[in-house]
Amino acid sequence: MIYTLLAVGFGGFLGAIARILTTSICNKLLPHNFAYGTLMVNIIGSFLMGMFFSYINSKELNILLKSFLSTGFLGAFTTFSAFSYENLLFLQSENYFHFIVNIISHLSLCLLAVWLGYLIFK
Repeated sequence: MIYTLLAVGFGGFLGAIARILTTSICNKLLPHNFAYGTLMVNIIGSFLMGMFFSYINSKELNILLKSFLSTGFLGAFTTFSAFSYENLLFLQSENYFHFIVNIISHLSLCLLAVWLGYLIFK
């Protein structure tokens, strides 16, 4: 059990660093009036999760590696809490357009990304 906890913790450490770097790059390249950074990490994370689970369905993978990648790295890389908070800010500022666009974008693009990722190893 201790090895699983360490694998998840180390994966989470790397995933959180990857998330802040990705979000920072997106925020520098794109306008700040929309939560592009959060959207990008969630799309990339969904794609990687689809690829990962498609791959492990066809291969036997070590439980520590599974825990490191899925719960650790991808769990820390993607962020539902930031998505929720950004939507709350849109509602509080009465920016209903961005609120709706953000929800629809996350749902549709992340589902598409996880499906495309899954198709890679199917």
